[in-house]
Amino acid sequence: MKLSDFSTLTFDCYGTLIDWESGMFAGLSPLTSRLQQPLTRDEILQAHAYHESTQQKWTPSMRYADLLAIVYKRLAESWGLPVTSDECDTYGQSVRDWPAFADSAESLQYLKQHYKLVILSNVDNKSFAGSNERLQVEFDAVYTAEDVGSYKPFDRNFEYMLEHLAHRGINAQSVLHTAESMFHDHVPGKRHNLASCWIYRRHDKKGFGATMNPGELPQVDFQFTSMAGLVEAHKAELANT
Repeated sequence: MKLSDFSTLTFDCYGTLIDWESGMFAGLSPLTSRLQQPLTRDEILQAHAYHESTQQKWTPSMRYADLLAIVYKRLAESWGLPVTSDECDTYGQSVRDWPAFADSAESLQYLKQHYKLVILSNVDNKSFAGSNERLQVEFDAVYTAEDVGSYKPFDRNFEYMLEHLAHRGINAQSVLHTAESMFHDHVPGKRHNLASCWIYRRHDKKGFGATMNPGELPQVDFQFTSMAGLVEAHKAELANT
């Protein structure tokens, strides 16, 4: 299997292209700065992962910005901290402030010359529009949780994407699903027989950070620690053809 076997790269955005862990950590600082017993960065992210995934399960059609506001409230409650609804809403609107990884925009601009680029993201459209400005590329299609009415890892998000891609003449065999999250992307992606490219951003850290533990890890077809690594592998492949 080669990278050049595929016509379309489907991306998770947050954790893969946008550094959501840094964005979350900064956005939660009004809460975490008031903790009497400080928590590590990963402890904060793991607590966020639990409340986010739980809320997504119970309110699958809720817009991500509104869902994040509830996550902020649940975290405040669990840490015994008072919080106002305005503070919760401010956090919900913070996605547009989350930074892109340093290599994301340039890598996407290169890959755009060789592939169709598609987003499959657990976010709302307005929040993604802010992130897209940071990524500096025009995606061929963007499928959000707001569009679908549910959140990954639910199968229907992948089914929605694949149905719409098929309508455009893009079959699943020509798709390489490119993502960091095992829980949200690679486990359900394998259920749909998608080829997989793991952008292992957390390769130098323990645990799963802002995502839930996926259990048994699936096999992936390609693995890189950055988007830049994917680009270099693609360039090397072309040089050898």
